[in-house]
Amino acid sequence: MKSMHREKTEEKNKENAEISYEEVIRRNSDTVYRLAYSLVRTRADADDIYQEVFLRYVRRPPAFDNAEHEKAWFMRVTVNCCKNFWKSPWIKRRSAYEDDTPGQSAAGKTGEEDALLIETVKRLPEKYRAVIHLFYYEQLPVEEIARITQSKAATVRTRLTRARRRLKELFEEKGEGFHV
Repeated sequence: MKSMHREKTEEKNKENAEISYEEVIRRNSDTVYRLAYSLVRTRADADDIYQEVFLRYVRRPPAFDNAEHEKAWFMRVTVNCCKNFWKSPWIKRRSAYEDDTPGQSAAGKTGEEDALLIETVKRLPEKYRAVIHLFYYEQLPVEEIARITQSKAATVRTRLTRARRRLKELFEEKGEGFHV
């Protein structure tokens, strides 16, 4: 009798864990994918990063203090997975190719200006793409970006300034009248 009760309790615990996994994944899904896409620049690679992040979560789920801690954990793991991706020998040998479909902006719309902006941001070095994405798309404060990227707040501000300057230069090279 006790073993039957124990089995039912274990089943309920598994169901609750699966439900909470689903909820956590649903809450962080868009953030992880957008960040991965902005850092690796192709949909296929972003899909791989996305899968790796959530596999890490399911294999060893951390205990989150609050929603902010949860979001920061997923962003940190995504950034780390992207760094590992760029260090992999396969990527170093692979020729760079561009994804031929423009992504969506933070507002969820695609347009000529949005596609131009996305393509231009993709041309920035990774350290600049990351801070641009976290600051403008995720709307995180500089201090939070510093924690996620394991940098100083002053470094994040400097990277934002340099990224904006570089974006402006890239737009001027194209002859575009886009304001950054």
